[in-house]
Amino acid sequence: MRRAPRIGIFGGTFDPIHAGHLWAAEAVRSRFGLDRVLFVPSNIPPHKRRPSVAPARARLAMVDLAVRGRRGFEANSLEARSRSTSYSVVTLAKIRKLYPGALLFFILGADAFLEIKTWREWRKVLDQCLLIVMTRPGTSLRTARAVLEPEFRSRMISLRRSTKIDPALEAGRSVFFLHLEALPVSSTEIRRRIREGCPIDGLVLDPVAAYISAGKLYQGQEP
Repeated sequence: MRRAPRIGIFGGTFDPIHAGHLWAAEAVRSRFGLDRVLFVPSNIPPHKRRPSVAPARARLAMVDLAVRGRRGFEANSLEARSRSTSYSVVTLAKIRKLYPGALLFFILGADAFLEIKTWREWRKVLDQCLLIVMTRPGTSLRTARAVLEPEFRSRMISLRRSTKIDPALEAGRSVFFLHLEALPVSSTEIRRRIREGCPIDGLVLDPVAAYISAGKLYQGQEP
């Protein structure tokens, strides 16, 4: 019997998308046997307090440049072309219509997972997909896991290199905490380097760096 397609949904501000995003997405795609990973830059991110987020169209363009030609990676414009605030529960419902019958994996960092109980209809999000919570510098997976303890203890599993994936899926687990050796790079650091005139070689792909330079992005003072 043919297995259901496995679709990863990697949402975020991507301001800008960098090498760490791509490395983590590839690690998740390989580990979970995902058929494709959709990179979904947000339009108006509800949890970002920084008012100087680059325009959604620019962030979408950078994502497209970063994933172009990479097997199994796609830029998705569902949120970026929307005129409203980006909510995961709404995006998941739209993607479910695009890929009926698919197994959806929502990919996010441990830092973002800390705020899951502030998401709109967060329980519905957990019922619509499987969550993959990745290591992020400054936030331990143990701290992230505690956010849903003890109510969702039976649905959570921590994955190390030796942990098998499919048996966990069959056991009804729906929140996976995946330890990754995250690359020491962040969008915040990249924006700071650009403001200070420092090079960003190796932190973002060359086409993304060229786009940032041509559009003079992140050169102003950030509040």
